[in-house]
Amino acid sequence: MTQTIAPRLRTLVLLLLAAACALLAGAGPASAHAALTGSDPREGAVVDKAPAQVSLTFSESVSMDDDSLRVLDPRGKRVDDGKPFGTGGATYSVKLHAGLPDGTYTVTYQVVSADSHPVAGAYTFSVGAPSETSVAVSGQSAGGGFVGGLYGVGRYVSYTGFAVLVGGAAFVLACWPRGSGVRVLQRVVVSGWLALTAATLLLLLLRGSYTGSGKFADVFDLNLLGEVLQTKPGAALVSRLLLLAAAALFIAVLFGAYDKREDEEKRDLTFGLAVGGSVVAAGLAATWAMSEHASVGLQAGLAMPVDVVHLIAVATWLGGLTALLVALYRGPADTPVPALAVRRFSRVAFGSVIALVVTGTYQSWRQLGSWTAFTDTRYGQLLLVKIGLVAVLVGVAHFSRRWTAQLAEAAPAVAGAAAARRAEKGAGKASTKASAKASGTASAKAGTKASGTASAKAGTKTSGTASAKAGTKASGNAKVAQKASGTTKGSGTAKGTGTAKGSGTAKGSGGSPRAAQLARQRAAVDAARQKRQRDADPNRFGLRRSVLAEAGIAVVLLVVTTVLTQTEPGRTEEEAKAAGGSSAAASAPSTGAVTLDMPFDTGAQNGKGVVRVELDPARVGANDMHLYVERPDGTAFDLPEVKVALTQKAKSIGPLPVAPDHITTGHWSASGVQIPMAGDWEVAVTVRTSDIDQVTISKNTQIG
Repeated sequence: MTQTIAPRLRTLVLLLLAAACALLAGAGPASAHAALTGSDPREGAVVDKAPAQVSLTFSESVSMDDDSLRVLDPRGKRVDDGKPFGTGGATYSVKLHAGLPDGTYTVTYQVVSADSHPVAGAYTFSVGAPSETSVAVSGQSAGGGFVGGLYGVGRYVSYTGFAVLVGGAAFVLACWPRGSGVRVLQRVVVSGWLALTAATLLLLLLRGSYTGSGKFADVFDLNLLGEVLQTKPGAALVSRLLLLAAAALFIAVLFGAYDKREDEEKRDLTFGLAVGGSVVAAGLAATWAMSEHASVGLQAGLAMPVDVVHLIAVATWLGGLTALLVALYRGPADTPVPALAVRRFSRVAFGSVIALVVTGTYQSWRQLGSWTAFTDTRYGQLLLVKIGLVAVLVGVAHFSRRWTAQLAEAAPAVAGAAAARRAEKGAGKASTKASAKASGTASAKAGTKASGTASAKAGTKTSGTASAKAGTKASGNAKVAQKASGTTKGSGTAKGTGTAKGSGTAKGSGGSPRAAQLARQRAAVDAARQKRQRDADPNRFGLRRSVLAEAGIAVVLLVVTTVLTQTEPGRTEEEAKAAGGSSAAASAPSTGAVTLDMPFDTGAQNGKGVVRVELDPARVGANDMHLYVERPDGTAFDLPEVKVALTQKAKSIGPLPVAPDHITTGHWSASGVQIPMAGDWEVAVTVRTSDIDQVTISKNTQIG
């Protein structure tokens, strides 16, 4: 039975691993987690006059360097002036050269979102009229290529190492304290630590190139590494390495001093190790929570601790499952996993699943925002796959619990049979020792007697030889010979008790290696027999099968989770689609939406700035109007009063007053602005910077 089914299960696990690798390889570049939600000028817009600056608005705050935001003319030459700067919130701008000629201009950007993922893109706008351009805007991506793929593998290895490290240690402490002396479990936990440490170092080296040029040569740029260390993701990776040093000390105590303690002494040390290990595990999980999805967006203060609990629950369940699987398959025959340890892990896994359901439900609501995002966004689709895998994993775990219960019921009978075998073996050893003792006594007596006989014969022969040589002194010499013979006999008696043969020291010392070899062979045979008996147990065999299936599903689940962390959340994706749709609608030729930039100067201190008026759709009927006021340095400018008037002098219509509402710093808005007829309209804006300082500026635009 074992020989038939086990290969099939191994084949199933290999197929799951292959599917996981294919999924990870096909993940592609990391999706943008900060989406471009607005721009000025808008994508595809045609403005009458070249703007003084270009502004981009993202769904969350981003980080930029000197080359993050560039504007290129139709020949591909840069026309941006100076470094990008923030103008409040998630809006960033860059100044343009003065007096730009008409034509199509390309805006390119490459930034890093607040949740550590690179974001890149490009769009065009035109001054006066569209023209041909030599700049290609397709293929703008970040986080792809060989470096991006390697970075994705590093993320997967880091998640796996964390799960094995935390879950394996938790399995030893909470479920099987005696397992701290099992070599295979020690290797599992240490392997998790090594994998997480190596992956963290790799991610730290790749980070600069991953968010920048994407070139592998930049991995070894120390200046770039220094810049990475000053960012939030870089600080998180360094903190992870420091916490891994503390984790190394924890492992040394767990498999060193803790293993050598007696059961009573272990109980006192278990509490200290549990507290210390929990602190280290929470710290390691926080390095992800404080630098990725949970750190930005809605309810970040609550989302980060929830994410920590989620990661620890995943690690405890899947890492403990790995430790149990290895112990069941590779554990020593004389130290099998007891049924009590499996029952304890079953309870721990159940608690972990409850924590996963609660925290996962909150995270899903936070990242999706609507039911339609489950099917309309890639994040939602991957989340559905993850939920399905968790459901299958819980179903397989149910069978594991059944096998555990049956194993626990069969444990007393197995223990009784083992005790009977040990008693029978002990009786056999006693019988063997008694037989050996009796045989040795008889042999000793026979040896003594034979030795005396041989000595007497030797004495007689010596006496005869001496007599023959003596000649005429036969009788005298015969007596002497007899005396000599008696002496020889006495020495023969001594020979009978001789050390060389009787004690057998020389022979015994030569037989010691042989005896040790035979002992090792007997031990190996006994271990093999015990392993066969253990594997023949149908309950334990069923448990091994179900745990192996759980482990295979867990591998795919971790891959899906890794890809999910690199995918744009559904809420952000839907917001970006809505913003892109409104932008496209606003820039479509049929709508005629217009943007007017009007510099002003009231003549007072801090009286200079720029008013930008956006009229959408700039057609007869109701229109939406937005006004943005900025200082010369691009920062938002709040004014005591802003008024707008629309006039068509050709038809003597107006001025039609518009009273916009103050929305936020530097932003006013009015909806339902009625324009009665098409034509050339003057848009006049009155700006007041103090009680006495104000100015009226105007600009004409075509309303169609």
